[in-house]
Amino acid sequence: MALAHYKQVDAKTSFAIWKIEESAEELYNQLQLKDHETEFLSTLNNGKRNLHWLSTRALLRSMLNTDEYIDCLVDEHGKPYLANFPHQISLSHSYDYAAVMISEDKPVGIDIELIKNKIERVAKKFMSKAELDFIDQKNAIEHLYVCWCAKEAIYKLHGKKNISFLDNIELKPFEFSQNGQFEAALNIEDTEEQFQVFFEKFENYMIGTVAGAI
Repeated sequence: MALAHYKQVDAKTSFAIWKIEESAEELYNQLQLKDHETEFLSTLNNGKRNLHWLSTRALLRSMLNTDEYIDCLVDEHGKPYLANFPHQISLSHSYDYAAVMISEDKPVGIDIELIKNKIERVAKKFMSKAELDFIDQKNAIEHLYVCWCAKEAIYKLHGKKNISFLDNIELKPFEFSQNGQFEAALNIEDTEEQFQVFFEKFENYMIGTVAGAI
């Protein structure tokens, strides 16, 4: 694996992107896995799913910079967490890249996506009319990917399955650029949380991150 991108968000929060170049065996040998983890790995088909699971754990180990066993579990909603480290984490992957975001003092969310034309066909399923109205038509595909990554990152930070991208996550209008930030809100019943979303284009991928509420 080669570290392709690293960003220190603040003193206690960072994220990294890793290019997956090893075989599953090479990644496996970098980790300290227990029986329940190797049993789970055996349920994954050989190929990208296997590589993605292994590579996010290898990148997590690199970012924590430890020789200790990392007990990375998932809760009843499927959100990953660390049982034996204080950090809060978020994991993502897309094709040849793995992404990990960690923080010592706040919940985080990260999403990385390979940019493809097909997003235009599904835009109305995750974007409201008000959100679609601010999309830059000259850069529609990339602008839509910023929006998708933002909503996915907020969803991962929230960590529960009771939200809809379309109905519960509202993106404030923002102009498209290769990187930047904008505000978003998560509305569930009578509560609202505000977030600052950061995004950047990396090669032919889009990255969206959130770290705590504002």
